[in-house]
Amino acid sequence: MAFKGKVVDSKTVLSNLLLCLVIFYSLFYMIGSVCFGAFRLDHFDGLIPFDFKTKLAESNSKYLVNLLSLELTYFCSGLFFAAVVKRRVWDYALTVTLLHVMITSLGEQNSKHYIFTDDVVLMASSVCGLQLSLG
Repeated sequence: MAFKGKVVDSKTVLSNLLLCLVIFYSLFYMIGSVCFGAFRLDHFDGLIPFDFKTKLAESNSKYLVNLLSLELTYFCSGLFFAAVVKRRVWDYALTVTLLHVMITSLGEQNSKHYIFTDDVVLMASSVCGLQLSLG
């Protein structure tokens, strides 16, 4: 049983992937800035995905802003990916997620923390519906 579908060239895939990355991070920062304003936090530093010093606690407003920004970004970016690439949306969404995890892991590794990022823990806890309390 052979695969019957259109083969897409590498240049198209890479340009779509780059476009999806730009969409993802643009949405991330736009949603993050709106959430910072909605929660009336004092300082928006622009390091939302690389903020490894915020304590993971439900009473911490900055933690809630980071979590909410991440979850809303994943929801909205999926809709934009569907509008842009039209096919194989899950492939692009998973690839952007893996690239995001790798980028934030490298950022955290450079800041001398553990290899797993807060984003991965936040995403896993929100997907699984778990309440994690990390030191």
